[in-house]
Amino acid sequence: MKICLFAVPGIALGKHNIKDPRLDQADKLVEAQKKTYAQLDVVEEKEMLTCDAVLTTRAAISDLLMKDLEAVETRLSRGAVDPEKGVLQKLVDVLLSEKPVSAAGLTGDELKAISVHNFYSNRPVVVAEEGELAALDALMVRLVQQSSYISFLTVGGKENRAWLIRGGTTAWDAGGAIHTDIQKGFIRAEIIGFADFVEAGGETQAKRAGKQRLELKTYVMQDYDVVNFRFNK
Repeated sequence: MKICLFAVPGIALGKHNIKDPRLDQADKLVEAQKKTYAQLDVVEEKEMLTCDAVLTTRAAISDLLMKDLEAVETRLSRGAVDPEKGVLQKLVDVLLSEKPVSAAGLTGDELKAISVHNFYSNRPVVVAEEGELAALDALMVRLVQQSSYISFLTVGGKENRAWLIRGGTTAWDAGGAIHTDIQKGFIRAEIIGFADFVEAGGETQAKRAGKQRLELKTYVMQDYDVVNFRFNK
């Protein structure tokens, strides 16, 4: 996951741990040799058009949206025709109300009509309040939650670890996020929902309570599922 900073001071570029307290909670319930947080990459403004989400501030959000508004108005002035014209006119109203393109609720057909444009705010835009910049760990967790990404957990043995994936990812693809061998030899995913995992007091206890489910390739992963992949080696 790649996050672009737009006029955000005090955050270093590079990899950052996503210190979700749920992993800390899981680490207390299941013994492992180490705990590994999921990570995201923080990049500079010049990579904004290729990032997964943009992090900005309340003071800078207007400047960010103005970039897209100027592009929309320029295109309209050059004789855009429907259906592109109708969508662009809709975006004018959205951007003037200080909302990003990603919040416009565009349909598939509308997105197709403007597919030649790569607007800066046509991706999740997260606005950091002033106080949040002093609590970076919590901000990173919120950033992920508002950027259509989720995590799943693998626990026990060498490592309790959170793995970052896009929302809507299947169990088959989630296995591939760990290693291609899991994806190639996928048999099933043994899933425990995080709430059941915590309520039972850990993985073993959840299994004994009948809270583990067997899911196949097409299962859509849920945030903080605790997973054990079975696969042919």
